[in-house]
Amino acid sequence: MRVVIVGASGRMGLAITRAAVEMGDVMFVGAIDRAGASVVGRDLGELAGLPAIGTRVTTDLAAALGDAEVVIDFSAASATLGNLAACASAGVPIVIGTTGLDADVDGAAERAALQIPVLIAANTSLGVTLLLELVRQAARSLPTDFDIEIVEAHHRHKRDAPSGTALALGRAASSGRDVEFQPSVLRHHADGGVRPAGAIGYAVVRGGDVVGDHTVSFLGAGERVLLSHQATDRAIFARGALRAAKFLSTQAPGRYEMGDVIRLKSIV
Repeated sequence: MRVVIVGASGRMGLAITRAAVEMGDVMFVGAIDRAGASVVGRDLGELAGLPAIGTRVTTDLAAALGDAEVVIDFSAASATLGNLAACASAGVPIVIGTTGLDADVDGAAERAALQIPVLIAANTSLGVTLLLELVRQAARSLPTDFDIEIVEAHHRHKRDAPSGTALALGRAASSGRDVEFQPSVLRHHADGGVRPAGAIGYAVVRGGDVVGDHTVSFLGAGERVLLSHQATDRAIFARGALRAAKFLSTQAPGRYEMGDVIRLKSIV
């Protein structure tokens, strides 16, 4: 599989590089980073603490797409629209794992998906993919007087809050209850006051080197149902992203989700 990695020097870019070298059947035909980054011109393998692989970091995505089968993008939200447009123009599928995306990305993804396969995932872990479906099923099955709280924890350097995965879990719970997901009216514990009926609450923890912990609690009278996922190694996201890329490289144009990658069948 011939891959271009965008956001090459970031935590996920380097984790994907290491995971790909372990897999042995991935060839990087491009490594992209932002203009002015100190890593431009350096070998991708060496950046990841590995022997050189002969792929040097550049800033020109369009130029790297000529020999690519798929792009994996873990860069910055501000770059997503341009990356989608470049891939659509070149006819190259794209997996986007960047979080904190702007509202207009969804429309751009829909337009790009008329020409190429597009997969956007806030979390590429296979376990989290399953958790999303379990949350959807629990929300559908339990009475609406069960309150829903989502608690997430990440390392001290994470910028967006709640995390993209926490928002995806909220979206799954809303889907299960057949109500509109409203990210603009997120409820936090610090907001104070009596809990509004039907609201989904979020609590955010930032500190240390936590890779990613998420717990969704369904809180009823006299009982609680807790659904959790803990990530202890960033490599799980890298392996999931590579699995998604391999899947996407064989698909027809359209929108896809991680659930499609593991052939998850929703009962909702």
